Amino acid sequence: MSEGTSSSIESSFIESSFIESEERRELRASVAKLAQRYNYVDYVLPRARRGEPLTELWNEAGKLGFLGVNLPEEYGGGGAGIYELALVQEELAAHGAGLLLVVVSPAICGTIIGKYGTAAQKEQWLPGLADGSKIMAFGITEADAGSNSHQITTTARRDGDDWILRGNKIYISGVDQADAVLIVARTEDAKTGKLRPALFIVPTDAENFQRTQMDMDIIEPDHQFMLFLDDVRLPADALVGEPDAALMQLFAGLNPERILGAAMAVGMGRYAIDAAVKYANERSVWKTAIGAHQGISHPLAQVKIELELAKLMMRKAAVLYDSGDDFGAAEAANMAKYAAAEASIKALDQAIQTHGGAGLTEEYGLAAMLGAARIARVAPVSREMILNFVSQHSLGLPKSY
Repeated sequence: MSEGTSSSIESSFIESSFIESEERRELRASVAKLAQRYNYVDYVLPRARRGEPLTELWNEAGKLGFLGVNLPEEYGGGGAGIYELALVQEELAAHGAGLLLVVVSPAICGTIIGKYGTAAQKEQWLPGLADGSKIMAFGITEADAGSNSHQITTTARRDGDDWILRGNKIYISGVDQADAVLIVARTEDAKTGKLRPALFIVPTDAENFQRTQMDMDIIEPDHQFMLFLDDVRLPADALVGEPDAALMQLFAGLNPERILGAAMAVGMGRYAIDAAVKYANERSVWKTAIGAHQGISHPLAQVKIELELAKLMMRKAAVLYDSGDDFGAAEAANMAKYAAAEASIKALDQAIQTHGGAGLTEEYGLAAMLGAARIARVAPVSREMILNFVSQHSLGLPKSY
């Protein structure tokens, strides 16, 4: 690579990561304007307490083109990248209106179908995923496999031209809102007897497809489900991509999942800091606003620094992914998700501490958001598995699991 080429790439990376274009700044402003109308206290939290999805926000975000900003223009998307979708998610979450299904439907499923789906699958699903009129959930996790996706036992076997799926999934988000679930199953290699991963589009109204809502002890508008596939029959065209290439196809969706998860965490952290700063400027106990005291200001300043660092890593991950650097994106996406989760949890905890007793009241809803933010430490991948990844792939240490 010539010095000129290297300098050009570096310049492009710096511009994409640190200095957002006017178009991106306008997108941020537009999303923020929408999120202000569907804000946390007046809209999101009341619906979450009732266990109701954020349907109105989802529909309007779809009509405005925000949900499909990363999907191809020929299918109704914005033709941009994961960077722009992460931007949308961050700005929504910064007003307490982050959409969990943005992580799943356009980021994971839309990306995978856009890259590996057939022409018919793209035509059937991408326009709806882009405008929000269709939602696709994602089913990989199993009770006995946990973080070891190589151990999933949901199987797909041939029956003539059809596929028959059998197995169970757990912690699958938003199935009640979805038209279909992109299921990760395993096909059997007739020659070796080994099971290989494969991806299937399973309509939620398919015969023998059952779901059970899980009882979660957090306040969220989106529900988690256990899925039961008891010999679900699917046509041949339900298979996405190649039956023995799904591991590569799977990771095409998991890196965006981590980046979008980081974006949601960064947004929640921003919301927490904004709420804490507002309260610290208004609350006066000893003649001056409590924000003047270093016991309040320094912890908030520290959290601000940590959140901005996480945001930079999230941007780096998005730029690397959009540029086609899969390995670099995987490393950065894992680091971004780790850093953003830790920073957002710390930000919310400090926001509650800044508010004192008021931080635990329903009026502010910060304790409820802390429970939601805590999810980022364990999903979509636990911080321990991220540390395993960094130990092995970034540091070159022996594999420990």
